[in-house]
Amino acid sequence: MLRNYMRLLLLLVLPLTSCLKLLKPPHDFAYYHPGPGPDYADGHNWAALPTRHDSSHAVPSQTRLRDQQATAEADVFFVHPTTYFWRGSWNADVGNCRLNRYTDKTTIRKQATVFNAAARIYAPRYRQATLYSFFDSTAEGSSRKALALAYSDVRKAFQYYLAHYNQGRPIIIAGHSQGTDHATRLLHEFFDNDPKLRRQLVAAYLIGFKVRPHEYQTIRPCPDSLATGCFVAYNSVATGNEFPPFSHFAVINPLTWTMDTIRVPASLNRGGVSQRFKGIDPHVTDAKIHDGLLWITPPKPSGYPRFLLPGLPELRHSYHIADYGLFYMNIRENTKARVRAWQKK
Repeated sequence: MLRNYMRLLLLLVLPLTSCLKLLKPPHDFAYYHPGPGPDYADGHNWAALPTRHDSSHAVPSQTRLRDQQATAEADVFFVHPTTYFWRGSWNADVGNCRLNRYTDKTTIRKQATVFNAAARIYAPRYRQATLYSFFDSTAEGSSRKALALAYSDVRKAFQYYLAHYNQGRPIIIAGHSQGTDHATRLLHEFFDNDPKLRRQLVAAYLIGFKVRPHEYQTIRPCPDSLATGCFVAYNSVATGNEFPPFSHFAVINPLTWTMDTIRVPASLNRGGVSQRFKGIDPHVTDAKIHDGLLWITPPKPSGYPRFLLPGLPELRHSYHIADYGLFYMNIRENTKARVRAWQKK
């Protein structure tokens, strides 16, 4: 685990050209022959299921928070972000035990758990595209095919979830980064034109990727903290960053759950949870919507890492990795409030 972490740090400090060379698989996508997709009747192909003890049941240490999945009246279908950074193939193997342990100890434990007070958590393993897929200039080539393969697994998992687990319960769709890319497609395919399923949608938390305000025909950005059937989106960067390609994307401020562009003080931040997953850091940062980004004041507590995204040198102070952690308690409380609002309708 430590070796993987150090390798990732090395990638982030190398010059961009060297970084991409290390990330790029040695052959085109067509060279690889991925096996059949995961069988979601097999529990091993889920990173999180509410009926067993796994990383989704964790809560930050030294807190009074409790996992409440056993009594939760809603579900969350959570699609984890990229945890496969290496060049062996364009897509990860869901049977890779080391990768699965890393996924569980990082994204499931530090992101998906934000929902375990409001909903039962279902998080599929899938043949995720390698990180390089997001920085391949040949958009019509290997990267697109790798992401399409990854989405085919997520789609299959969601169909299995609907058929065997949901039983008409309210649904939260959530993801981060690559997971949000796939979750965004799920909403297009399953919810946007299906009034019956759309009525089950509490909200979608489409965090850490690109979502347009009018992404959907019927689903809109959430206008306030209790709206349902809507979506939340944002990308956290240090105040002062400008990135014009993001200027037209949707942003919801997680301190107010509105699209108001005023700076919201840190006093409204209910508490962040650092990468150490230990304790709650109250008032960890403020937040302001600015041209498609969520501006934040860099947090003083350590453990909220900055991340120089390869291929996006303009975002030199991205807090992409901490998108969930910076607003952990606000998201946790908001999901409970939205489920209650959905139940009252």
